[in-house]
Amino acid sequence: MAGAGGILNSGTGKRFPGKMTWYVFITCCIGAVGGFIFGYDIGISGGVTSMPVFLENFFKSVYEKEEGVVSTNQYCTFNSETLTFFTSSLYIAALVASFFALPVTQKFGRKISMFFGGIVFLSGALINGLAMNKAMLYIGRILLGIGVGFANQSVPLYISEMAPYNWRGALNISFQMMITLGILVANLINYSTNHWIKGEKAWRVGLGLAGVPALVITLGSIFLPDTPNSMIERGKPDEAHKTLRRIRGTGDVDEEFTELVAASEASKMVESHVLRNIFERKHRPHLVMAIAIPLFQQLTGINVIMFYAPVLFRTIGFGSNASLMSAVISGGVNVVATIVAIIFADRLGRRFLFIEGGIQMFVCQIIVGTLIWNSFGLTGVAHISKGYANLVVTVICIYVAGFAWSWGPLGWLVPSEIFPLEIRSAAQSITVAVNMLFTFIIAQVFLNMLCHLKFGLFYLFAFFVLTMTLFVIFFLPETKGIPIEEMSKVWKQHWFWKRYVNTPGDDDHQGINGSQIKSANDDQDINGSQIKSGKPPKGSLVV
Repeated sequence: MAGAGGILNSGTGKRFPGKMTWYVFITCCIGAVGGFIFGYDIGISGGVTSMPVFLENFFKSVYEKEEGVVSTNQYCTFNSETLTFFTSSLYIAALVASFFALPVTQKFGRKISMFFGGIVFLSGALINGLAMNKAMLYIGRILLGIGVGFANQSVPLYISEMAPYNWRGALNISFQMMITLGILVANLINYSTNHWIKGEKAWRVGLGLAGVPALVITLGSIFLPDTPNSMIERGKPDEAHKTLRRIRGTGDVDEEFTELVAASEASKMVESHVLRNIFERKHRPHLVMAIAIPLFQQLTGINVIMFYAPVLFRTIGFGSNASLMSAVISGGVNVVATIVAIIFADRLGRRFLFIEGGIQMFVCQIIVGTLIWNSFGLTGVAHISKGYANLVVTVICIYVAGFAWSWGPLGWLVPSEIFPLEIRSAAQSITVAVNMLFTFIIAQVFLNMLCHLKFGLFYLFAFFVLTMTLFVIFFLPETKGIPIEEMSKVWKQHWFWKRYVNTPGDDDHQGINGSQIKSANDDQDINGSQIKSGKPPKGSLVV
């Protein structure tokens, strides 16, 4: 695989020898199947909850409203706490599991955590596929959630630590790419089973097939190497050096290995209470990002589309098969747009994609809300034309594209690369926990909010998108091309965060581009421009 030129250490100007090897590529792809598991479950739950045969078996009251047996406002057709708990229970389980995954990932390695997650997810898929009552559905979903919690804790860390620095963005986005592929495959299966398989087999096939990717990551993780960072952290330097030579495709890895060992030794000097350490003042920016980025990722409203796409499309007037096909279309756009992120995350940078995607999503949320308002008003009673419905789908697809090349992949990439080793596992646990908490909340309340807020719900999400875009503009530094163990430099020169991370004696330190920073009031931003006052210049987007 291409990988000429070695690995650039942006902090010192040196290049670590190494290249992108097929071994690293395949290893990261197997690990990223954990993302496919997550995506498949997001897509499959929305499909089966829109199938009349599934609703009739398990959620009779929703079935009667959907079929017109009971009269209701169209906004409220699918409003059912027990139905939404079928979707959301997975995410509250993942929230709890992420904290149990922390000591496993830290003490036993990233691959063990992935293996355990795959085993539990496989069990949940089998129970869901064979479910005879609501209890089995919920138990299966909770087991799926435990598997997701372990996978989301370990896979982003695994990929970030295995990848060469100058390929870290592209390889880490493979996790999000697999999430989008999982959603697309789930949507295709939902459409195919609903169209060609009659009766309850349609939803049983969809839920049971979740076991296939779970089996892949379970078996694959047996043969995966652990990361050099994790091996050093667990006192296995010889194995770490051997693995580093293999994944870099060269024997000349001593300089990079020395840096990894130094980072590990520095982390061991810190008291072992990692969850307490992350609340220290010097880790304030890391803590804020560990909470804000996954929080904002969910407040984009994307999971409204991904969880409930078929339900949402049926609410605005599509038939059963048409709603599932529309979900397939939006899922396909999601995959293609994620490829854009893979290509440009290490070229244009994280900030550019965050900001552009935020603007795109904001505009689309306003348009979708207005279109639904114009069609349904407050009554929720309308029959929209095919052309009007297609316009709604088109705008939603543009919105999905904006998310898929910004907050989708970068919401996982940036947290996984900004944390120092001594708090990395703990910070990743917080990231996953926040993500799962708000995924659970939105999944649980969306249909109720749609019933009460109606078209105004899309305006609410537009407000959140505007807020998070401004947050990126002012508070998130650029992290592309920065070695993962030298990421502290981006905070030390940031106009706001430097007040927390700079300690006495840091007045004279090297900037990321190797230039001297003379004082705290005469910093250089990450692009090399001068900031004289310690505050961002008016009208500027630099941070």
